[in-house]
Amino acid sequence: MSSTSFRQRLARPIFIVSSPRSGSTLLFETLARAPGLFTIGGESHRTIEGVPAFSVPARGWNSNRLEAIDARPEPVEQLAEAFYTALRDRAGQPPPGAARLLEKTPKNALRVPFFDAAWPDSTFVFLYRDARQTIASMIEAWQSGHFRTYPRLPGWSGPQWSMLLVPGWRSLDGLPLVEVIARQWAITMDILLDDLAALPANRVVALDYDAFLTDPPAAIERLARRLDLDWDEPLGAELPLSVTTLSKPAADKWRRHEAAIESIWPIVEAIDDRARTFATARGG
Repeated sequence: MSSTSFRQRLARPIFIVSSPRSGSTLLFETLARAPGLFTIGGESHRTIEGVPAFSVPARGWNSNRLEAIDARPEPVEQLAEAFYTALRDRAGQPPPGAARLLEKTPKNALRVPFFDAAWPDSTFVFLYRDARQTIASMIEAWQSGHFRTYPRLPGWSGPQWSMLLVPGWRSLDGLPLVEVIARQWAITMDILLDDLAALPANRVVALDYDAFLTDPPAAIERLARRLDLDWDEPLGAELPLSVTTLSKPAADKWRRHEAAIESIWPIVEAIDDRARTFATARGG
């Protein structure tokens, strides 16, 4: 395969896309157990932003957004090489040739058009989680200090920036933290839903987080069929906690932040309804 570009060696990649704190790490860790899939082992923040053309500082600190125009041959090849050389399957083995990449980082919710242009044979798995649960988890993530992505963000006077950097973040400076988080979620989901809706229906598969937790074997087997994957791993009725879990999931855990969430609910309500409807329509 010496004459084959690294981009061509990544065949039919799968991108899990969701807002932050939607359970995408758990889905990634579970789906990575499928035979024939290869991952870089975890989040790809440094891999993607390590390509100079995709560096946030080099792009004027605008956001993590990447669009089709950014999928120029040279930087895409640099990214593909970085991905490919780090790939391992579930047994820890590198690919012998062409490989099916499984990729996820919440920042990719802002990069669907880029990946679509770079890999037109890709499939996107949209993971939906109820906005109350998600925003409660995002509040915990900001407060924990474990998810700081841009601690010295120029022009930002609030708490050190956590998780993905959304377009228009400068307009959020000075707002209460819970409103910053609500708008971070809303901006992300609005962009993601628009981008996914623009793709052919057969290239988008949706999964509801609660359904995933309620019956993991059925949810994963159904998803594997939609993704044309074999599945030979037995799953129990309860999945192990993901590596990014801050506290054990529970359906009503969000009520710890109920007052704060109700105060910003008008910001997110319509988008959450849209996301739920889209997930239902594209679910397997």
